[in-house]
Amino acid sequence: MLTGREGVTVPLSADAADRARRILAEIVALGPALPGTILARSMRCRSPGCHCHADPPHLHGPYWFWTRKVEAKTVSQVLSAEQVDEYRTWSDTDRRLRALVRELEQIAIAAVEADLRSPHRPPSGLRPADPPVQNP
Repeated sequence: MLTGREGVTVPLSADAADRARRILAEIVALGPALPGTILARSMRCRSPGCHCHADPPHLHGPYWFWTRKVEAKTVSQVLSAEQVDEYRTWSDTDRRLRALVRELEQIAIAAVEADLRSPHRPPSGLRPADPPVQNP
């Protein structure tokens, strides 16, 4: 058993409850979590005579970007090399946080599926609703 928010007790095996507690302790210890991706890009400029248009090209950069989704749109921000060093750690933290949350979700799913209090079929007297009748 594991007691969650508002005193709700969740039926978990001892191993699952212990793993959930360790995951929660790790989440509490995490620092800032930065969603998105940090990546380096090399680019061509608009000057037709520039070396970036040669064959083979010698592109400008690398330029560092932080890219993420905001309201279903991709948003990017240029970062300095100093920012990259700091924010990459935050980005790694975000990936770890998401992995821990997925693991907690799997523990919860396993608990619900194993809960013997769940009926295996609808209570007697209930049946699925009939499909609506369509008039010709």
